[in-house]
Amino acid sequence: MDTQIQANYNYMGRNFSNISLTNDDSAAFSDCNSDRSGEFPTTSAQSKRLVLACATEMSDDLIQQLVTDLESDSIEDQKQAAMELRLLAKNRPENRVKIARAGAIRPLISLISSSDPQLQEHGVTAILNLSLCDENKELLASSGAIRPLVRALKVGTPTGKENAACALLRLSQLEENKTAIGRSGAIPLLVDLLETGNFRGKKDASTALYSLCSVKENKIRAVQAGIMKPLVELMADFESNMVDKSAFVMSVLASLPEARAALVEEGGIPVLVEIIEVGSQRQKEIAVVILLQLCDDSVVYRTMVAREGAIPPLVALSQSGTKRAKQKAEALIELLRRPRSGNAAATSDSSE
Repeated sequence: MDTQIQANYNYMGRNFSNISLTNDDSAAFSDCNSDRSGEFPTTSAQSKRLVLACATEMSDDLIQQLVTDLESDSIEDQKQAAMELRLLAKNRPENRVKIARAGAIRPLISLISSSDPQLQEHGVTAILNLSLCDENKELLASSGAIRPLVRALKVGTPTGKENAACALLRLSQLEENKTAIGRSGAIPLLVDLLETGNFRGKKDASTALYSLCSVKENKIRAVQAGIMKPLVELMADFESNMVDKSAFVMSVLASLPEARAALVEEGGIPVLVEIIEVGSQRQKEIAVVILLQLCDDSVVYRTMVAREGAIPPLVALSQSGTKRAKQKAEALIELLRRPRSGNAAATSDSSE
């Protein structure tokens, strides 16, 4: 992902503008190539032509026929065509361009609104596979894919919801789509998938939210949708394999005062301190970044973090961590050791 989150801190004449989360950090998020469909039941002849199309240059004629079949009066023909296009786009990257140029995008988008769950799932996943091609992203958005994908997030099959989240992530890689996706109602649905989905659902939702919440209005929507509760719960569960992903999403949101207030209300401070104590190097570093944002303008929060016992593990990190981790730990230690008496409390967050 291309997002860089820059955190700027000025303290005692020192600028910590290089305390940032870069592309290396966001490797916590895998590419959202979520079509792990395997093969589907087909007749012998259909299987043969699909294999041949995937392996040779025979795909052009087949693609054109399948695009025609997408608009058949037979729902079974539509299912078969959407499934085959889904697999053709999955298995051969060059087919993604061919399928789009053959006119498949609009009829596939219309299938996303089908009342047939399997047909909808094939449509969603074909759109996901087409969105893996940068050339298709703008065409998909301009053809009206966003709102049907958001609807699939709400009413689709579990796999359909996961693949809709991935497709929205791909479309959000064009900056101008992030606002449109947020305004189409995707954020609360992604928060719900983060909270209630299986592991793949949680992973796909967190990755999409990480991208979408680089836009301020989407951050606000996420906080209003109650995202801090599942984020804190996932960060506290080291067996969830979601600590890194949840922490990165939280770091994007923590620039908002209301997000910081919600983090504290949901018990996030003890969780973050525990991560600094026992987490991996990357987890420790991102936890410090979040606490820096939390403590920067709030004496109240600094007091809470210090009382939670953060300074000893921070000192240990400042001595044994990576260069970046040491720098971040030292910055937070300085903040926590600032005097907390007198009128300093007046600088705390207005939410306090």
